[in-house]
Amino acid sequence: MENNHVNSTHPKVDINYRRKKSAEEMRHQVISFSLMIFLTLLSFAAVGFDGFSRWFVIPVIVLLAVVQVIFQLYYFMHMSHKGHSMPALFLYSGLVVGAVTILAFATIVWI
Repeated sequence: MENNHVNSTHPKVDINYRRKKSAEEMRHQVISFSLMIFLTLLSFAAVGFDGFSRWFVIPVIVLLAVVQVIFQLYYFMHMSHKGHSMPALFLYSGLVVGAVTILAFATIVWI
């Protein structure tokens, strides 16, 4: 028994649409992966270059790490797709709780 579910009356249209969407998704993932490799190389270059001070390198690396996390969430974990609102809510809630916790501990230690 075959399980052929198609959205239109013409099955070739659905196959072509899925191939087009898959190719587009793969292109986005390859571009995202290339950008993440570039950002990683950029952070290694920032650490390896003696002209930058430590106070410049650390925030730049943290910023590049945040950008890479965003790429990971939206492209590799497919958070940009429809139907991922509850996992996104939990991820962002955890992010807020983590940020508030880090901020609270940093202010307790510095004061």
